[in-house]
Parts: sequence; C-alpha cells; structure tokens
Amino acid sequence: MYFSTLTLLAASTLGLAAPAPPTAPNPNDVFIKTFTYAGSGCPAGSVANATTAAKDVLTLIYTDYVASIGPGTAVADHRKNCQINLDVHYPQGWQYSLFSVDYRGFEDLDQGVTGKQAATYYFSGQTPQITATTTFKGPKTDNYLITEKFDVTSLVWSPCGADFPLNINSQIYLTSTKPSASGLLTADSTDFKFTQIYHIQWRQCH
Repeated sequence: MYFSTLTLLAASTLGLAAPAPPTAPNPNDVFIKTFTYAGSGCPAGSVANATTAAKDVLTLIYTDYVASIGPGTAVADHRKNCQINLDVHYPQGWQYSLFSVDYRGFEDLDQGVTGKQAATYYFSGQTPQITATTTFKGPKTDNYLITEKFDVTSLVWSPCGADFPLNINSQIYLTSTKPSASGLLTADSTDFKFTQIYHIQWRQCH
C-alpha cells in the first residue's frame, strides 16, 4: 500500500497522468477455437471466416448462399438458411458483443418479387438475442451493401468468466405475387460470394 501511494504521489508531483485502462484485450489472446456451420445455404466447404489483427472485425464469406424463385425453380430454392456456431476464446475479465454488421451481395428481382434476409444472434445457454431483418423489393438488379447497427440497449454480451459459442442463425427467402416473375438474392454478381462483416466491441466485466 505504501509503495502504491508513493508511486501515485510521485506521478502527481511530476504531472504524469495515470495510464488509461485498455479498451480491448490483447489481440494475441483472442482466437477462434472451433467454427462449425450447417444448413441449406451453407453446405460443407462453402463458408470461410477471417478476423482482423485487432480482433474487432469478423468476416464470413459464403460461396453457395443463394435463394431463387420463378419458373423452373424448386420450392426448396425459395428459402435458404445457415446456422453458424463460432467458439471464440478470449481472456478472463472481458466480454464482447456485435454492434453492427455489413451485408454485401446481389439482388436480381422482377416486379412482384420480395426478398427477405433475417439473422438472429445469441450466445449458447443465454436467453437474450438480437434479430435483424432486411427487405428487398423488385424490380431491381444491383449489388447491395446494407449496414445494420444495433441499438445499445439491445446489445447481447458474451458471458463473463467462460467461453460461450456465438450462434448466428440466418435465412434468406423470396416470395412472389406473379407466377411468371423471377428473383435471385445474395449471389454476388462478380465473384459469386455473399459477405457478412461483423464489427465487434469489447468491454471489461463488472
């Protein structure tokens, strides 16, 4: 106690400010332990993941997450889903949440065709969850970029004291009011990929 008081007194005397507390854990102590997925929109080998060096952005890239509707399509093609299970290790005393997500893809919808993209985020064993939904209306043919920002009061934080997997349960589906109309959603026009970029924020446990 004497040493701590003396140190603070010396810092005050010299006009030195106490170091600011860290705003995130050491990135070297954060890593993905397991990454699993399943669903009609994400068959084996069709999803890749990557994180930035600072461990504040997570990117998921799908190569086969495509819904289509129209003459010649099967009913099963109208809706696709994917369940992601991401087990992240992070240091004791920290927790994280997703505060926004960027969706990138492609829409090619005739008049009368509506597309929807929905995703629910939650941690295994926890009740709180976040659901985000985006609606696409035809006629339109274009690449899209949508940013979904979650309200601070709706953020779902990882539990403190243990690693609990993050679950992302998503789906895309198309409906049509015209039997002859066609539609395609989430296949990128150039590289045939659909990308989700998640922005992560950290805080110390209380």
